[in-house]
Amino acid sequence: MKIILKEDIPSLGYKDDVVEVKNGYGRNYLIPQGKAVIATPSALKVLAENQRQRAHKLAKIKADAEALAAQLQGVSLTIGAKTSSTGTIFGSVNNIQIAEALEKLGHNIDRKLIIIKDPVKEVGKYNAVIKLHKDVSVDIPFEVVSE
Repeated sequence: MKIILKEDIPSLGYKDDVVEVKNGYGRNYLIPQGKAVIATPSALKVLAENQRQRAHKLAKIKADAEALAAQLQGVSLTIGAKTSSTGTIFGSVNNIQIAEALEKLGHNIDRKLIIIKDPVKEVGKYNAVIKLHKDVSVDIPFEVVSE
């Protein structure tokens, strides 16, 4: 079944994307939750008209995301964590700590945009990806040190 997404869904697509999903997922979850609509010919025409009208606005949003990505390009973070004598962290470092460290540097980034691929449970160097726009992402290296 083809649907039009009304909001960003990380595993599926971005707002206004036309995607193919299984019938049950679309009819039982996405459409009742208001996250998608069925891609009928009339809905596709409305989508095309809305995208045409919003093209300049979306270009500005992408330009802002690229400018922020340029500011974040050279940033590297050091995050302190309580550790055992073997270097294992009590708990883990997650996107909340990275967002707080970026805020201390003057960059207000939503924690939901920060993706850490592997769990951070030991002292060392890692990478996080910040998805600022569907076409713009930045790699931020960070180091976890013992407090």
